[in-house]
Amino acid sequence: MIFLLFKESVLFAWQALVGNKLRSFLSLLGITIGIFAIILVFTIVDSLENNIRSSVQSLGSNVIYVQKWPWSFGEDYPWWKYMNRPLPKYEELEELQKYSKTTTAIAFRMGQRKTVKHGSNSIERVIIAGISQDYNKIKSFDLAEGRYFTTAETDAGYAVAIIGSQVSDGLFPNEDPIGKDIKINGYKCSVIGVVKKEGESMLGPSMDTQVMVPYNFGRRFLDVKSENADPFIMAKAKPGITNGEMSDELMGIMRSVRRLKPYADQNFALNEISLLSQGFDMMFAVIGNAGWIIGGFSILVGGFGIANIMFVSVRERTNIIGIQKSLGAKNYFILIQFLTESVLLSLAGGAIGLLLTYLITLAGKDAIDMDISLSATNIFLGLTVSLLIGVISGFIPAYGASQLDPVEAIRSN
Repeated sequence: MIFLLFKESVLFAWQALVGNKLRSFLSLLGITIGIFAIILVFTIVDSLENNIRSSVQSLGSNVIYVQKWPWSFGEDYPWWKYMNRPLPKYEELEELQKYSKTTTAIAFRMGQRKTVKHGSNSIERVIIAGISQDYNKIKSFDLAEGRYFTTAETDAGYAVAIIGSQVSDGLFPNEDPIGKDIKINGYKCSVIGVVKKEGESMLGPSMDTQVMVPYNFGRRFLDVKSENADPFIMAKAKPGITNGEMSDELMGIMRSVRRLKPYADQNFALNEISLLSQGFDMMFAVIGNAGWIIGGFSILVGGFGIANIMFVSVRERTNIIGIQKSLGAKNYFILIQFLTESVLLSLAGGAIGLLLTYLITLAGKDAIDMDISLSATNIFLGLTVSLLIGVISGFIPAYGASQLDPVEAIRSN
């Protein structure tokens, strides 16, 4: 009985929508634009968030960075105190490795942009990263081919390099780069590895566009005393050790290494990923709310449009409603009949909005180097919002139709 009632209601609704194509189209337009605006914003935000989260994850949630500048500034802290701070040094890395008990790996990194050449091919402004041995234990990346540095190569400063995928494609378009020589600032070195393609990173340059060399080799042509090289030390906690415990230990060692008095301000920053995550959480919340506001106005207009169309539909079919009720149709049958029409109209608008969003994501993948996809969650959200708008917009007209007196309804014409 319920199935037959639903089937008949859908049939009535479909006939009403098809019989008034222009009116149905105008009603669909508001819902379509509203769902499209909301779901497109959420899709872009979700894709952007996933990209940023993966970039943050590659930095390590249990990693602390010893740097000159903090990632967030305290209130009323004179800028010149930050300016006067010394840069982290490779020698401080050795002290931290010697005395730290809470870390499983500590590494040093610095980098500057240089021109890289191979034969007649050259790429300008490539980031040359001078790194210590344990860098790969902290920074997450995979090698497409070749190998990582050995301890002997790092300690002795061998002229070897690991290049990113874009650097490999630019310098070695038609040959295997492993074992080939490249020149960095006039210094020749041998390629021993190629980093697997990562794509664009939202947190600084991608590994695809970098060249990694042992620090002791890189310092021949990299200015280790320049702030432009952005030198920093990164430490990864042992399993079971919290970032707070590691931070306290690193702070004590660094203050000792730099011979700071007990009451002296520290002249270094201990940064961790949670500082970035908190900022991103706030940003995504603001963008999400903006999406609801932008799409909400369109949905509101679309909802009023559907309600208006349903009132007109009830008025046009008042005589038919009277005949149905005189033949024994119950109030709930009339209610469901018109409510189904409203819901179908709204769901059709929402489906078109989702289709437009999907087409935009397909075009966006080709336009920008970022994975943009319409998730099942956003599809469900779009259809749910459409369903609710259909029910809310159509309930009052449908309820009014169900309460009509059959005699008065028949006489309406």
